[in-house]
Amino acid sequence: MLTRCPARSRRRRPARGSLLQAAGVGMLAGLVSGMVKIGWEAALPPRTPERDDPNPPMHLLEQLGIPAEVREATVTFNENQVPVTGLAVHHAFSVAMAVPYCVAARRCPAITAGGGAVYGLGVWAGFHLGLLPALGTVPAATEQPWQEHMSEAAGHVVWAWSIEAVRRALAPTTR
Repeated sequence: MLTRCPARSRRRRPARGSLLQAAGVGMLAGLVSGMVKIGWEAALPPRTPERDDPNPPMHLLEQLGIPAEVREATVTFNENQVPVTGLAVHHAFSVAMAVPYCVAARRCPAITAGGGAVYGLGVWAGFHLGLLPALGTVPAATEQPWQEHMSEAAGHVVWAWSIEAVRRALAPTTR
């Protein structure tokens, strides 16, 4: 059941340390959930190979004028070329979404509805149906195939569940 967030005037302000703790938990949760989302997309790729060249983060960097040598930077791990820039953007986005979630959950438990699933769907809709099409990074939502919507929406639910799992494991008093 969704509950309203308590009014500021009726509650004692949390200690600064708890805010920093929540932000730190959010950073770790963002890194972990970024790995979860990569695993999800390996099992259920959201885009066809043609539509994924370049993928949305790389296309956005191209739109921003980031040079190809930066966008295409790799490191070698276990004889595999790892796209370091793509992973950095992917994880930075995940951290940037997980930190406010964990901080907000301290005061507003409603954000954790469905174990974070509602938040995950909101992030998916806001970015994949709204912002990225508006920027021309991906096609309009009506032009994206249903498989992309299914994979991205469900992937964002699992991604948000993993943020919530880390938050609960590391900051049980913030539930």
